[in-house]
Amino acid sequence: MKDNSVYPVIDLFAGPGGLGEGFASMRHPRNSSYYAFRTAISIEKDPSAHRTLQLRHFYREFTPDSVPDDYYLYLEGAITLEELCSRHPVAASNAQHTAWLCTLGEEHHDNVKERICEVLNGQKKWVLVGGPPCQAYSKAGRSRMKGNPDFEDDPRHFLYKEYLQILADHTPPVFVMENVRGLISSIIQGRYVINDILRDLSKPTSTFGDENSDLEYRLYSLSQSGVMSLDADPSAFVVKAEEYGIPQARHRIFIVGIRSDIDIEPRILEKSSTQTKVRDVIGDLPKIRSSLSRLADSDDLWVETLTDVMRQPWFTHGRENGMAELTTLTAEVIASLKRQVFEKSSIQYSAPAALENWFRDDRLRVLLSHESRSHMRSDLHRYFFAAVYAQVNNTTPKLRDFPEELLPEHKNVQQGRTEYVFADRFRVQLPDAPATTITSHISKDGHYYIHYDPAQCRSLSVREAARLQTFPDNYKFEGNRTSQYHQVGNAVPPLLANRIAEIVFEVLEGME
Repeated sequence: MKDNSVYPVIDLFAGPGGLGEGFASMRHPRNSSYYAFRTAISIEKDPSAHRTLQLRHFYREFTPDSVPDDYYLYLEGAITLEELCSRHPVAASNAQHTAWLCTLGEEHHDNVKERICEVLNGQKKWVLVGGPPCQAYSKAGRSRMKGNPDFEDDPRHFLYKEYLQILADHTPPVFVMENVRGLISSIIQGRYVINDILRDLSKPTSTFGDENSDLEYRLYSLSQSGVMSLDADPSAFVVKAEEYGIPQARHRIFIVGIRSDIDIEPRILEKSSTQTKVRDVIGDLPKIRSSLSRLADSDDLWVETLTDVMRQPWFTHGRENGMAELTTLTAEVIASLKRQVFEKSSIQYSAPAALENWFRDDRLRVLLSHESRSHMRSDLHRYFFAAVYAQVNNTTPKLRDFPEELLPEHKNVQQGRTEYVFADRFRVQLPDAPATTITSHISKDGHYYIHYDPAQCRSLSVREAARLQTFPDNYKFEGNRTSQYHQVGNAVPPLLANRIAEIVFEVLEGME
């Protein structure tokens, strides 16, 4: 296969590599033993995410069928990362070079330009991808910053200009920019940010004072066909991931730019005929239980802690209060716990039935990052009630549905029960629907990500969150568990990115 038919990808603000992984994992249509894209460079500032990227770049140094056994020995904990790199020095050196720990906006512009020129090595057909940090655009981020006089000067508002700078410097034929849906309603200095971004993306050199440059891009949506005018409704750029077979209701903006001298219109994503549900991708995973926070931990004590639920007023008076189904199911689950055998760490690997070919790796012998975090006794009782409630009612409970004795001691709880503000503080991921959006908030607590099985009574594991984000099972996240959750929540679903890569590939193939 000719080298020039494998197209380079420059990945900015890469996180753990979800967007880049989608491109790098695309098999070449003319020879499935090779990939259609190679990640020439990924730029990321977070050290843990960078280590994740570097390991994945090592994996991608090999063709799909030639990944060394040592990679799997490292995943199993049989050898260290240093041993893995020392046994494969060329691949390790290349991975170290293509995964760059760098803070865009702080790194000198000339260094970034030189590094990208070096890895492109004169190639004309390539793609720029990435999503500038979204905290300043997201509704949650804006809510946290509300009233802060420095909000409008937050540098994260303007990091997209680093993306523009690379467009202006290197003029890629195609780019893909991703960001949160909240960007549509974000206002800075009285102007909608999305309008500025669309204008700047269509003519990136104008931002830097070069009005005479002829570099322009036509902008396209992945969900609506045709060129998007600058005064078009920006919601046209929103992609609803669950409509394309992703097991998660993740709504994000994707803007595709085609350089104006290229007379090719990209097709849109093809919608899936069915939805992929939570149970489809995490239902096969071994059952694990949470551990007890601030208490000595054992299976017996954990069961005893949950059995205490049956001594609470909501259970003892459940039948007379219209909760007969809840109390019956609660008693059945509690009885089953005494017979339940829970798995320990280093669980034997198995792949889900849904999207099996995407997740599966038959050389993988252990399941990565499938351990539950610890939960306080009070939260265990809330999680248990919420999961039982969801199983009976096929919906996650609102705060108004919780018995008084289970309510947390927060000042906005009563407001949540009466005015529906913060009403879904505890959210069960329903088994027969796509998950709600996996965000970086999963790293802080599990209240929004309660497992649907009351017998496990816990929040989702990192691996469960990764599956809902469609990371392949052999994708290892480096760093501590909090960092792993954070990385997963901030990523683009790789399977969605893979389908976008197919569209970009067609554009590059169609170029003269």
